[in-house]
Amino acid sequence: MHPIARRGLAAAAGVALLVGAAACANDEQKAAENVPGVTGTEVVIGTHQPLTGPAAPGYSRISAAVKAYFEHVNSKGGVNGRKIVYKVMDDGYNPANTDNVVRKLVLDDKVFALLGGLGTPTHTNVLEFIKAQKVPDLFVASGSRNWNQPDKYPTTFGWQPDYTVEGKILATFVKKEFAGKKVCHFGQNDDFGRDSLAGVEKVLGPVAAKQTYTTTNQQVGPAIGALKAAGCEVIISASIPGFTALAMGQAAAQGFKAQWIVSNVGADYTTLSKQLGDKKAILEGMIADNYLPMAGDASDPWVQAFGKIHQQYNAANPLDGNAVYGYSMAYTFVQVLQAAGKDLTREKLVDAVEKGGFKGPGLTPFRYSGDVHAGYSGVRLNKVQNGAQMYFGPTFVTDDGDGEVTEHSEPPTAPPADAIPTT
Repeated sequence: MHPIARRGLAAAAGVALLVGAAACANDEQKAAENVPGVTGTEVVIGTHQPLTGPAAPGYSRISAAVKAYFEHVNSKGGVNGRKIVYKVMDDGYNPANTDNVVRKLVLDDKVFALLGGLGTPTHTNVLEFIKAQKVPDLFVASGSRNWNQPDKYPTTFGWQPDYTVEGKILATFVKKEFAGKKVCHFGQNDDFGRDSLAGVEKVLGPVAAKQTYTTTNQQVGPAIGALKAAGCEVIISASIPGFTALAMGQAAAQGFKAQWIVSNVGADYTTLSKQLGDKKAILEGMIADNYLPMAGDASDPWVQAFGKIHQQYNAANPLDGNAVYGYSMAYTFVQVLQAAGKDLTREKLVDAVEKGGFKGPGLTPFRYSGDVHAGYSGVRLNKVQNGAQMYFGPTFVTDDGDGEVTEHSEPPTAPPADAIPTT
């Protein structure tokens, strides 16, 4: 063949390769744009949060921490070349509002996924809609067992230990350390309180007395009075921060002295002490549980790593347990995004969570699998002493059934460079 002809064919082949490569790139771009909330440069997620209302104290800081963490990740290039866009909508901890804002996020804003929607009564109200829309519904900020129903709600996942797991562990501690004492339960009048009580009574049997509260009524005096009248010596409380403060404050006002053992969701010392003000001394001796680094432990490597992010992107808020919760949950979400791959779809995101294997700030393993959509598997006890909330004793794990409560000895993994997961 003539040299000029060969050069012509080579040039034509090169052009064809370039055209083919461009076509592939265009196909990938179009494929990404066909997935709601995903383009070649960003992924849009949304959440409902109580920025106002009865659950706002403390909890309103969670989304600020999540946002700060995503800003940090975005400053390092995002995930698989995409920046994370995080849309936060206030529902005031009102289920009717939750329905409205979640519909807007899904139908109008066309988010790729929901992340960390907060509250048992609020999120329960939107489960059927989320299921119908087939939207990934990751890491609901509540320990209700509602999120662990993969056959019924295949795209919904919990993240924190469920309230029955927590209840079993708290009750096991009480059974050993407060043997013979009259144990009672104070809880929110929804699945939060009911799931907690179920876990407690799996271990202790029927409690001596039980009282509930509703988030629309701050008058907890009669309930606390009933617990006092019943002679309760130990109170296991499944309460959000505002109602932990109200209950303990009311007990003090009535001269009712009992050992308070409080669910992790309502026991952050920084939040409670701010609400109680000059009465915060009543928190001394309060026992609670947690499963993440303790915010007040400046020696913890995760607290140090998150502290740097906090200082740069979220310094207006305290680095408390709510902030650590937000940073830790956002870290897990980035792990899932990485595992789902560059060719991102909703199905791949759900598959990535079910595959599991994620390690990070938490003290216990996750429970994720195709059959289990529950998050962390246990907690460790902590206590307020001399104005500080610190861990004591071993970490415990269990399930929400009849499995035993056992010690877990594996230490948490160390944070990676820049506190960004490595693939």
